[in-house]
Amino acid sequence: MADSGGEKKSVVVIGGGVAGSLIAKSLQDEANVSLIDMKEYFEIPWAALRSMCDPSFAKRAIFNHSEYLPHAKVLTSAAVDITDTEIVTAKGDRVTYDFAVIATGHSDTSAYTKDEKFNQYQTDHEKIKSASSILIIGGGQTGVELAAEIAVDYPDKKVTIVHRGSMLLEFIGQSASNKVVNWLKSRKVEIILGQSVDVNSAKDCVYKTSGGQTIDAECHFICIGKPIGSGWLKETVLKGSLDIHGRLMVDANLKVNGRSNIFGIGDITDIPELKLGYLAQRHAVVAAKNIRLLMKNSNDNNLNVYKPASPLSLIALGRREAVAQFYCLSCIGRLPGMIKSGDLFVGRTRRQLGLLPELQ
Repeated sequence: MADSGGEKKSVVVIGGGVAGSLIAKSLQDEANVSLIDMKEYFEIPWAALRSMCDPSFAKRAIFNHSEYLPHAKVLTSAAVDITDTEIVTAKGDRVTYDFAVIATGHSDTSAYTKDEKFNQYQTDHEKIKSASSILIIGGGQTGVELAAEIAVDYPDKKVTIVHRGSMLLEFIGQSASNKVVNWLKSRKVEIILGQSVDVNSAKDCVYKTSGGQTIDAECHFICIGKPIGSGWLKETVLKGSLDIHGRLMVDANLKVNGRSNIFGIGDITDIPELKLGYLAQRHAVVAAKNIRLLMKNSNDNNLNVYKPASPLSLIALGRREAVAQFYCLSCIGRLPGMIKSGDLFVGRTRRQLGLLPELQ
């Protein structure tokens, strides 16, 4: 039975990252949308490492939620509970919903306001600029891209990556990883694999690895994975919808398992694919389409299906180069760099959210 016209449905989106921001923007003119996020701003995450080396780059990559959500309500607070009918925030708000979207990704409490985030990047920039030697802990995408940004912008600095795994970028193939290792080593980046570092034990700018090696570094950056942002769900009606890793289990329509009006999108989900920003955006597009269908007819069974993506990775190596992998094929250099590394998709992401690609 189709829903009759009249009052708009209420859609509450929890989490203002890549997925949450896009679905809130997509539905704000068709529903009463509320976005609940701990931060007052949205940050384009793949621009973060460039912003550490060049804080001016952050001016286009960070903007308040209100800038792209003129027709939605923004609540700056953490969500602490979800019931069958409402979301409860840490500030005591109780927001009722017809549809809820869980998009809390990974936990990040580093800055709550735009000014705090800008100041953080300025501080990181000063650390990098003033140090002659820099230690990066973690050899995943974040650690590799930060090392590459520093090596390109500050070629005279000594950069060391320590990674507990047996290869850099373990989510891509050995061939692509080897290409990145060679690229980094050609720029005098030292790579130590199979070891970890306890930064709290450092003395006089000397760090010791778990294997007994010593590293001289005037500053360090920790680039390891952040916890999944599902801790707040563990004592709620959705506690049974979390898998053993804390990820939110969703069906092919991106509805939370066993729920007809709660969706899960982005990195928090158990979808068997790499956790990448452009895939989170795809989740948002599919979930928005399905919510539109259900707002028109709550019994609609002809919902859009999300198919896990083929493995495609694109990792920036400074301002001009990158490494790309698609299935078993990989390439490195200017060609993949032309796709991503110059603007890091900042202009494109701003356009997706209804903003001008450049600041006026």
